[in-house]
Amino acid sequence: MNKVSEESVLSLPERHARILALLQQNGSISVTQLAEQFRVSEVTIRKDLSYLEQQKKLYRTHGSAILLSPYISDRHVSEKEKRNVEEKQAIGKAAAALIEQNDSIIIASGTTMTFLAREIRPAGRLTVITASVPVTQILSQDEQADVIQLGGITRSSSVSVVGPFAEQMLRSFNCSKLFIGVDGIDPDFGLTTTNMLEASLNRAMIDAAQKVVVLADSSKFGRRGFSKICDLEAVDRIITDCGIQAPYLDKLRERGIEVTVVNC
Repeated sequence: MNKVSEESVLSLPERHARILALLQQNGSISVTQLAEQFRVSEVTIRKDLSYLEQQKKLYRTHGSAILLSPYISDRHVSEKEKRNVEEKQAIGKAAAALIEQNDSIIIASGTTMTFLAREIRPAGRLTVITASVPVTQILSQDEQADVIQLGGITRSSSVSVVGPFAEQMLRSFNCSKLFIGVDGIDPDFGLTTTNMLEASLNRAMIDAAQKVVVLADSSKFGRRGFSKICDLEAVDRIITDCGIQAPYLDKLRERGIEVTVVNC
């Protein structure tokens, strides 16, 4: 019996297991693709996906399915900093290695930026512009680092500043690199965060930098925050960990983005 006919005679639990296996392999898959794969109607597949979503095993979106809900709510920095610690440390170390002698950089907000700051060992004189209060606290202790703390409204959840004053300050600067953390990376939707003021400040940071380096652990891929920062075309490099799924890695590299995968 050939493969197609085997797919068509699967029991309901077997079909559900195969659907989840395909999602693990591909990250997402459409209703049409599943219907063709299993030689059943799209109505049947929608019922399958509805059941699996009720079991909290996948998330349905726009005629397709993914493993997890892509939508992210804002969480306090004290909660975020406890997640994926080893991955963030490795990502921060890889990012710090990109900083050159007498460099001028921008560091955005987020817990991964704090891990980056702890790994920075300035060669020559380093100038850092940042929205993150913890980053300022760390780097201001280094005599070789000149730290410019952006001013504005302080977000208690991230302990960082946002708002028009910070954006206005950035218009006076031009830096070699922006190191930015995000809440979500979607190949189609781009970079996102949960706060619209932070997204606006991030866009101003992008305008003030020659290169954009995104630091994101693998849990951020396929997710979306409330506010869009930019399309992927604005990104030069992404540093992530080995948990990134192959389909996301392939799509990023196909679009000309340099991706560094650190060891887990």
